[in-house]
Amino acid sequence: MLTTIHLPKQPAEGVCFFKISKFLKKCTPQSCMEVVSAVQKGDRVEVPPVDCQIWPDLLSLILHMITKKTPYIAVISVLLAFAFVSHAASADTRYFVKSTSGWWKKSFGVRHYFDNGFTTDLSDSQLWLAKFFGVAVEPVKKLNVLPDLAQALPILSATKSQLQNRGSSISEPNSLNSGEIGTVPSGKVQAKRIKPTEQVPWGVKAVYNDSLLSKSSGGKDANVAILDTGVLKTHPDLKNRIKECKDFSSTIALVDGKCDDKNGHGTHVAGIIAADGGSDGLGIYGMAPEANLFAYKVCSNDGTCWADDVAVALKTAVDEGANIVNMSLGADAPSRLITDATDYAVSKNVLVIAAAGNDGPYIGSIDYPGADANVVAVGAVDKDVQIPDWSSRGSNSTTKFYVVEDGDMELAAPGVNIESTWKDGDYAILSGTSMASPHVAGLAAKLWSRLPEQSRILNSKDESGQISPASAIRDILHKLSADLLPIGDDDGSGFGFSHL
Repeated sequence: MLTTIHLPKQPAEGVCFFKISKFLKKCTPQSCMEVVSAVQKGDRVEVPPVDCQIWPDLLSLILHMITKKTPYIAVISVLLAFAFVSHAASADTRYFVKSTSGWWKKSFGVRHYFDNGFTTDLSDSQLWLAKFFGVAVEPVKKLNVLPDLAQALPILSATKSQLQNRGSSISEPNSLNSGEIGTVPSGKVQAKRIKPTEQVPWGVKAVYNDSLLSKSSGGKDANVAILDTGVLKTHPDLKNRIKECKDFSSTIALVDGKCDDKNGHGTHVAGIIAADGGSDGLGIYGMAPEANLFAYKVCSNDGTCWADDVAVALKTAVDEGANIVNMSLGADAPSRLITDATDYAVSKNVLVIAAAGNDGPYIGSIDYPGADANVVAVGAVDKDVQIPDWSSRGSNSTTKFYVVEDGDMELAAPGVNIESTWKDGDYAILSGTSMASPHVAGLAAKLWSRLPEQSRILNSKDESGQISPASAIRDILHKLSADLLPIGDDDGSGFGFSHL
């Protein structure tokens, strides 16, 4: 049994020591039980310098408590106190704690509650503590918007050059902008109004199947939730469309009334779905300019998104009355939290649509959540209705034709050189399946008002025999699709290019 403990005043060559007996045994915060065992055997224990200032004194206290038969709960309290003053963990600190115990919720703090546990940000020592007491934890997955800004820049630069060649004025110094400056009367003041290069972008015209379209329409009473980097809610072409604005990505788990977009991706997606040209009618038009938008910021300004924030935002959108959810984001592997939230959305007759990803042309390269059979995965086509190499491919060629299964591509939509609203009140041109997905979401919103008649025609009913709006819209999108080569349910476009 331990009789003396020697703690040097200064670490010897960066290492702290426990002098216990004649044996040397390394200890880290991940192996505290080994230290206790070593003490009982009379071993010598080495502690890494990262914890020199706290760990030896803590162990001394714990060992003293053990020898004095101090109640177990007191030992836990000491460990918890240490966990909170310990050094911070790496950037990937988000974990799902598989426990419903109020003790652990109070000790670690809760970001989001789930049925069988909760998520929180843990330091290395807190993570060790959970494992030490047998509490199961697992990392929360990260997703990214598709494309992120780094992927978009080369495309934007090329597009800018093309625009300059045809005489459009590019607003500097922001090379992302594609708009030209116009003026509109505002009382006695001539206000500056930035105008898009085209009021109705080629993608909207293609889906409407009208090359001469001067203004889009529809989407009245349809609620579309956008889970993305936020939305510039003051953009002239979007400010009348935003009905909800929430931030799930901040330090506080949910901030109502805030959805600032410092990235631009979410604002671009929002414009494709529901830009209404602005009160002056001089702006850009999206697919369904009468739709209501729920702007939910689930991604940080660098375009990364935690799966728990996405899952909670998806459930919130459903509970707040969203009919359609667009997620232009993805990851290579599924997240159980998002899968559960998607199942919940489907059970409530909400249509979930997601970008397929930009990892083509390889078969089976669709990102999650798009690869989930409950989600409509959308790939990209260009102005010639050709699938670009970078658009992800599904596994349709290996599954049952025209039956949506996990990993299948379902639809294709415009996703190359798409002009839309931008984070500074201007306009930008981006390419990616992130731009394809909102074309389908906007088309779904436009179709929503016709649901009663079309649902009866399609006989889309749920298990209870009631008309299922989400299933009806999904069926309509399939029936409106034009087959693309290769013939049939192919890996690049699934049912095909859905248009009116």
